[in-house]
Amino acid sequence: MIRTKYSCPKCGGHEFELGEVFMAGSVIAKIMNLEFKKFSTVTCTKCTFTELYKTPKKEMQNVLDFVIGR
Repeated sequence: MIRTKYSCPKCGGHEFELGEVFMAGSVIAKIMNLEFKKFSTVTCTKCTFTELYKTPKKEMQNVLDFVIGR
């Protein structure tokens, strides 16, 4: 858990957890295990509202800098 200048758009909470999920685009992609997309997540620990950010692996640090407010 990280405490920063972040403010949840739903409840106004200031504490959140970072995570990531991987998703396939289409049914064929799921069957053939292709085209996985990575999303970074920011989840409010107060209300569990979760925001998804589509980011390539090299862009992950930019998302963290934005959320943390550096």
